[in-house]
Amino acid sequence: MKRFFYSAVLFAVCSSEAMAGGLVTNSNQSASFLRNPARDAVIDIDGVYTNPAGVCFMPNGFHLGLTAQHPEQKRIVTTSSFMRIGDNKIPLLAFNQNYPGESTREYTGTASAPVVPSFQLAYVMDKLTLSASMAVTGGGGKCTFDDGTGSLETLCALELYQKVNAMGIGAAFKGYSFDAYMRGRQFYYGFQVGAGYKITDNLAVFGGLRTMIGSAKYTGYIRDIKIYTSVPGMEVIPASAADEIDMTTKQSCVGFTPVIGVDYRINDKWNIAAKYEFRTKMSLENSSEMTEKARNTSALDKFNDEKTKYVRDDIPGTFTCGVQYSPMETVRLNAGYHFYDDCNAVKYGDEHKKIDGGTREILFGAEWDATKLLTVSAGWQNTHYDLSDGYMSDLNHNISSNMIVCGVRLHVTEKISVDLGYMHNFYDKRTVDSVTPVSQIATIEKTDVYERRNDAFAIGVNFDF
Repeated sequence: MKRFFYSAVLFAVCSSEAMAGGLVTNSNQSASFLRNPARDAVIDIDGVYTNPAGVCFMPNGFHLGLTAQHPEQKRIVTTSSFMRIGDNKIPLLAFNQNYPGESTREYTGTASAPVVPSFQLAYVMDKLTLSASMAVTGGGGKCTFDDGTGSLETLCALELYQKVNAMGIGAAFKGYSFDAYMRGRQFYYGFQVGAGYKITDNLAVFGGLRTMIGSAKYTGYIRDIKIYTSVPGMEVIPASAADEIDMTTKQSCVGFTPVIGVDYRINDKWNIAAKYEFRTKMSLENSSEMTEKARNTSALDKFNDEKTKYVRDDIPGTFTCGVQYSPMETVRLNAGYHFYDDCNAVKYGDEHKKIDGGTREILFGAEWDATKLLTVSAGWQNTHYDLSDGYMSDLNHNISSNMIVCGVRLHVTEKISVDLGYMHNFYDKRTVDSVTPVSQIATIEKTDVYERRNDAFAIGVNFDF
C-alpha cells in the first residue's frame, strides 16, 4: 500500500484556495473587496493592505476596519482510469464494490471556513501615517475528502489487483473496498505594521513589514481494506493491520514579508498607486504522528519529521497596481492588475518548476453613492493560472476563473459605516490526460476533469475617530 497513499497526502496543499488570489496568497482581506475587488488605488481603511501609501490621504485621526468573511468551495474531479495491457483495457474503478460497474467516478472535496476575520488600523497625521493589520493572507480554510480521490483509488485498485494476481487467483478477482479519509487545514496569518509619509500634497510612499505565521494540520488514513474473489472460502480477504496507514502531521513556521508602496493623486479625479510584496521564505517545521508503515514509506517523507524536519512552501513576490477615476463626486471607477511570481517561490520537491508562469489578475470595479446613506458597488476579476499538466492533480490544482462581486456600504453615521459583500467565481473546466507505466507490459491511462464552485459572503464595520 505504499505507493497509492502518496496521492492521499498531496492534500497538504489543497486547502489554500477557498479565498481569492494567487496559489498561496489571499487578496480578499476586507468586506469592501467583496463589493469592489479593484482596491489597488482606493483611498480607504482597507487600503492598509491593498494600497497602504494611499491611506496617507485619509482624514487625520484614527481609522479602524473590521471584517468577517465566510467562504465555501467545492472541488469536483471526475476521474476515469484504466489499466492497459496490450489491447485490453481493465476499468479499475469499476471493481469498487460500493460502486460496482462505474468506470468513471465523481469525487468532491469541500473547503470552507466558518469565519475568516481581519482588521486594519491606521492613525493619520498631517504627513506621517502609522498602520497595522491582521488577516489570513494565505490558506484560510479546511478541506475534506470523505471518499478519497480518483488518484488514490486508482492506485489502490491497481495494487489490490496485482496482489490477487500474485496469489494465483487473478481470474477470480471480483473487486475491492476500503475506507479512505483525508482532511487538511492551512492558515497563514499575516500581522503587518508600517508607516506612510506624504512627500507632497499629491505623493505618498509606504514601507512596512508583515510577519507571517504558518499553521497547518493534515490527517489521513486508509483502513478496512478488503479483496473480494469468487474462490470458495476466500470470498472476502481482509488486509492485515500492517497494510493500513494512519498519519497526522502538524506544520508551523514564521516568515517575514517586506512591503513597499506608492500613491500619486494626480488631481481630484485621478489617483494611481502601486505596491510590491517581496518573496517570503516559509520553512514549515514538521511534527508528526505516524504508524510504522507510514514512517517507512518514502513517499511520505515530506510529512515525516524523522526524515524531513522542514518543508519549503514560499509565498511569491507580488506586484499590484491600480487606478481610480471619479467622473463625478458620487461615482468612482477602478481598475487593477496583480502579478504573483510563482515560478521563483521555492516549493518542496521543486514543485515550482512545474509552473509555466506566474499568476495574473485583471480587476475592474465601480462605486456609486446612491444617497448619503447608501453606496452601491460591483466588480469583476479575471484570474489566470499558468500551470503545466504535470503540476495538476486531483488534490493539488488551480483553475483559472472569472469572479463577480456586488455589495453595498451603509453609512450609519458620519463616523461608522457597514460593508456587505458577496463573491461568486465562474471557473474554467480543465481536462488532463495521463499515461503512467506500471510494468513492462502495463500502463495506467487516466483522465481527470477539474471543476470548482466557490462563494463567499462578508460583513465589515468601519470606524473613524
